[in-house]
Amino acid sequence: MTSHIRNFCIIAHIDHGKSTLADRLLQTTGTISDRDMTEQVLDSMDLEREKGVTIKASAVRMAYHALDGKDYELNLIDTPGHVDFNYEVSRALAACEGALLIVDATQGIEAQTLANLYLALEADLVILPVINKIDLPSARPDEIAQDIYHLLGTDPDEILRVSAKEGINIDKVLEAIVEKVPPPADRQSYPLRALVFDSHYDSYKGVVAYIRVIDGRFDKNSKLRVMSSGVDLTPVEIGYFSPVMKPCAALSAGEVGYIATGLKVIHDCRVGDTITMADEPATEPLPGYRQVKPMVYAGIYPVEGEDYPNLRESLEKLQLNDASLVFVPETSQALNFGFRCGFLGLFHMEIIQERLEREYDLDIVVTAPSVEYEVMTMDQKIIKVDSPALLPDESLISEVREPWMRLQIITPTEYYGTIMDLVRKRRGIYKEEEYPAPDRVQLIYEIPLSEMIVNFFDDLKSRTRGYASMDYSFVEYRPEKLIKLELLVNNEPVDAFTTIVHKDFAYHKGQRLVTKLKELLPRQLFEVPIQAYAGGRVISRANIKALRKDVLAKCYGGDITRKRKLLEKQKRGKKRMKMVGNVEIPQEAFMAVIKLEDE
Repeated sequence: MTSHIRNFCIIAHIDHGKSTLADRLLQTTGTISDRDMTEQVLDSMDLEREKGVTIKASAVRMAYHALDGKDYELNLIDTPGHVDFNYEVSRALAACEGALLIVDATQGIEAQTLANLYLALEADLVILPVINKIDLPSARPDEIAQDIYHLLGTDPDEILRVSAKEGINIDKVLEAIVEKVPPPADRQSYPLRALVFDSHYDSYKGVVAYIRVIDGRFDKNSKLRVMSSGVDLTPVEIGYFSPVMKPCAALSAGEVGYIATGLKVIHDCRVGDTITMADEPATEPLPGYRQVKPMVYAGIYPVEGEDYPNLRESLEKLQLNDASLVFVPETSQALNFGFRCGFLGLFHMEIIQERLEREYDLDIVVTAPSVEYEVMTMDQKIIKVDSPALLPDESLISEVREPWMRLQIITPTEYYGTIMDLVRKRRGIYKEEEYPAPDRVQLIYEIPLSEMIVNFFDDLKSRTRGYASMDYSFVEYRPEKLIKLELLVNNEPVDAFTTIVHKDFAYHKGQRLVTKLKELLPRQLFEVPIQAYAGGRVISRANIKALRKDVLAKCYGGDITRKRKLLEKQKRGKKRMKMVGNVEIPQEAFMAVIKLEDE
């Protein structure tokens, strides 16, 4: 029987107290003893603790003795808290019947709260709103309760008010979960279907899949099959999280646990996949599975050439725990050997970059991020281009399409004008607005992803003093007037500086790059021209003057022809040197230009 099981997740905006509430629930139910307690138990990575955001989903089983005298099994599925991990959130929600919606009593409803709330409503979950941080002096619980009432229609008196940090009213949250979250359907007699909502790689047990059993049951000797890849396996171990892995004999419909598959490649068992029996497979997999596509691309290169094998090894290890990371080897004239990597978004890219530097102790250079464009050639073929240097010649292109996003910004009404200005400067199109609360406005725009990936979030936060929050989702590819902007140093194109820009902004951006590079490149013994080249012509140019020896220093007076002869001789030498000369671009210059693109 499944009547004693409750499966729920916690959804919230970044830093609204989701992980702290999870800690208190674990402590109150005695799942973790006070002695073993640390802050953010479920966030095991240092990065998660520092940034205050859950990056990997996790699950934990709690035993709870309720006021009605019965014992319940509560499965908390913790979801990532950032927009880049939207798909993982949707799969975690599909594994639950209820969701705790956490709203910070000082900050109110934010964009990510709404985005995840809509995902939860689409998944048909029972929503339990909880106002957290009521112990803070700036808390406005009554006001926030009214906002939630307007949003969900929940009676303000029924909304739970807690302080996860101080442990206030945590027992009421547990009682509400038991009372209001429905138990899973009892479908043990059906053919086995288990939803994979996350996975990690263990060097002894292979890929460990985090699963919610939807239909049927299985034990540790069952022969299982992963439906999308068709791979058959016998589990090394099955069990549940408490919060450490605890082996058990069998898992049945409604339960949440894990399967240590023994598989060596995480791609054989992706998030959203369905696991069934190999002998009597289910006729169709669970709905909602899709392969996650990277949205943002960047080159990652080692600062020292000899670190290249270490970088490859580190990326392979990261990929074992993160199937959404994609990388292929590439070379660059400026940076030598490295990898072209695909990420779900900018936050995902930042996480990978920091993990490479911290966990694998690598010194790396990350090039300016770009997006994947669709290029239609003159013979009507469509090719995907994720690196600006690979864009075909202009004469072969019929049109270039770029990805557009639906952008949702929630902000206090006083910042309305400055946000309008920011989005307009980045080619955004205004769509609609709503007022979820009297002093807050929700603005909907459509904006090119390429305009969002460089410092858009930072600009938004600084213009609104940190009060605005945003969420975005992919809309479609649209044709735009896009051209390749190249930088030529000494008449040689430098691939690492190549970007794809809108035709209207090419001149301005080219001029800035040329000016910056002129300041940064060391002078050579010959004159070095720097040119910005776009649309078949040079749009900006600057010359770095040659270093010259004073050849007239030893001429005290005398005939002018003697001086001319010496200068002519120097000129011929410079000319010959320019023909064979080669300009090395120093690492600092390269880094400074990338920072310029971020401005």
